[in-house]
Amino acid sequence: MSNTTRRIFLERTAVLGTGIIMAPSFTYGTYSKNDKLNVGMIGVGLRGTNHLQNLLLRKDVNITAVCDIDPARIAIAKNLIAEAGGKAPLLFSSHETEYKKLLQLKEVDAVVISTPWLWHTRMAVDAMEAGKYAGLEVSASNTLEECWDLVNTHERTGTHMMLLENVNYRRDILAILNMVKQDVFGELVHFRCGYQHDLRFVKFNDGKDPYGRGAEFGDKGISEAKWRTAHSVKRNADVYPTHGLGPMAVMANVNRGNRLVSLTSHATKAIGLHNYVVEVGGKDHPNAKIKFKQGDVITSTIDTANGETIMITHDCNLPRPYSLGFRVQGANGLWENDGDRMYIEGQSKKAHQWDADAEWLKKYDHPLWKKYGEYAENAGHGGMDFFVLNAFVESAKAKITPPMDAYDAAAWSAVTPLSELSIANNGEPQDFPDFTRGQWIKRVPYNWMKEDY
Repeated sequence: MSNTTRRIFLERTAVLGTGIIMAPSFTYGTYSKNDKLNVGMIGVGLRGTNHLQNLLLRKDVNITAVCDIDPARIAIAKNLIAEAGGKAPLLFSSHETEYKKLLQLKEVDAVVISTPWLWHTRMAVDAMEAGKYAGLEVSASNTLEECWDLVNTHERTGTHMMLLENVNYRRDILAILNMVKQDVFGELVHFRCGYQHDLRFVKFNDGKDPYGRGAEFGDKGISEAKWRTAHSVKRNADVYPTHGLGPMAVMANVNRGNRLVSLTSHATKAIGLHNYVVEVGGKDHPNAKIKFKQGDVITSTIDTANGETIMITHDCNLPRPYSLGFRVQGANGLWENDGDRMYIEGQSKKAHQWDADAEWLKKYDHPLWKKYGEYAENAGHGGMDFFVLNAFVESAKAKITPPMDAYDAAAWSAVTPLSELSIANNGEPQDFPDFTRGQWIKRVPYNWMKEDY
């Protein structure tokens, strides 16, 4: 589906609120086609630019302001907005905290934050303090204090933030969620997930090699190599848990009738990044002398209040194909993403033998994807970005609780500091704070299956 076709679709259906089906208590048809959400972009690197391009296809969004400390990225954003026929945005790029000026603009209703991790919480907090609906890239927080900052600020100001966890909208994930809601797996028992992705070329990249290979990071690196690699140098933790945990937490009704209770984590030795630097830069390269703190494979196990376990794997420093390693297991059967296989007792073709999951996923395809999948094809990450941004825009327009709120952002992101503590203490269990302050007992799960558009 071309961008032109998708733009026409979004113009015609802006009132329908397709993404808002993820939120409760919303009356459809409240907003007219003339209602516009004025959005400010904080951070327009590769991820922020992807969000910008998708937002520019919408007729119910104005990009009114852009902030980034890199003038080259500002220029790219400015040109994209002009090419889309938008009014020239207000620009902020002189220093790291100039985003605060953007947040004071009456021309901004909501912001999309796509910056390095260390800025995520402080920017989201400042946005909520300024009354701006915040869309925050993952992960949300680096420390337990920051997790509480998100929750406390949301409760104090009444302003919402949405965690932009796009994997929750992946087509197979929503199909499996459909199966969970229809009790195909029976009572749920166990989940596996993670972020297993060879990022060596991302963590070390000086922009000189056409294939993305390089031995530089920090000031000499480009893109994420400027900031992401430092976390591997200084932290032994699962620093990127939400792509895996987010979908599993929704299936387990975390923060809505269930909660994460405790975590144990273990880390392997760290050899992957050193070997990569030696391979591409030579054994005498200065970065070959760095002692990396982050273990190459980090495994965390979470206990929930309702008795399920969730295993999370972080594996980004060794050669491997990409996988989020999903597994959903209940009393009646299970699905495994690695191997694309399914087994449901009494329903699979042969007893104790796997089915290919394709027929199951097609049978239980989520209503969102069945109705709007063709329009999402070019939105990025296989269409997930279309749905997550649409949910953000519609939630912000209605000023209501988003599908993935401050409590989810805090609980899911807390894996990072808790895994760091557990690893440092030889796998000692760490208690999850109850970020809902007991409200998880009575909070009602979102109706992720709603078809009333």
